[in-house]
Amino acid sequence: MMGMMGKLREAQQKVEETKKRLDTVWLDEKGADGLLSVTISANRRLKDISIDDALLKEKEQLEDHLVLTLNKAIEEATKVNEAELAAVAKEGMPNIPGLDRFKQ
Repeated sequence: MMGMMGKLREAQQKVEETKKRLDTVWLDEKGADGLLSVTISANRRLKDISIDDALLKEKEQLEDHLVLTLNKAIEEATKVNEAELAAVAKEGMPNIPGLDRFKQ
């Protein structure tokens, strides 16, 4: 039982380390026409937005580009984040007899 608790603590520590590391993983996302780009961390923290001057002329078009590109960037960052954390959590789980029967 103590061995399992130690493994769980170790897994929790690895998850926390991974969360910190994901603050340094940057993803660049561009709008479909390349007029807008954003840089976001895998922890979904926005670092940079670059807007082409052509988008500054029409507020509504800029807003549409921002929403679409930011949502796409957040979606990609979420995929990376979840995959990394799932891998660490799975790796650190103790081998509990009988638990594998619940896997799909």
